[in-house]
Amino acid sequence: MTMQRSDFRFGFPVRVRWQECDAQGIAFNGSYLGWLEVAQAEYFRNLGFSIYRIAAAGYFDSAVVKATIEYKAPVRVDQMLDLRARIPRIGNTSLTLEAGIFPEAGGPDDAPMTTIEAIYVGYHADTGHTRRVPDAIRALVERWEHAGEVRPLADFPELAAAQGGRVDDGVTL
Repeated sequence: MTMQRSDFRFGFPVRVRWQECDAQGIAFNGSYLGWLEVAQAEYFRNLGFSIYRIAAAGYFDSAVVKATIEYKAPVRVDQMLDLRARIPRIGNTSLTLEAGIFPEAGGPDDAPMTTIEAIYVGYHADTGHTRRVPDAIRALVERWEHAGEVRPLADFPELAAAQGGRVDDGVTL
């Protein structure tokens, strides 16, 4: 996967903690899936909702069915990182999230230290069956990825309700 920082609209800073590293102070492989989780959660929080709340409400939940990680440069303890995330594809029941891990300081043309591609499939936790990605999530992602705009959650009453807000006269409460 070839990418640079400018390929992403969304970024979120994190500091590498000692517990994420080996004795040499270099991040160990399991840490990268933790950062993927942070990138995913913050990406959707940027769109106005929590993936944890909507899953708990039964609106939509997903599971990672494939993750590919390419390590290009070491990540070290106490380093500030810029986690970047984008969703380039949404299928019927799946979505692909791509993440790039960059040093916090740098320019738009920088190459990532690590790239991750993860495929999530919507599912019903109680039955184990797949489920369609909701149209509201599709619309929010598409507007963000194509125009860099976040649509108001009030445009999607079912998603707003699952988020825990009540929609009254177009305003999420």
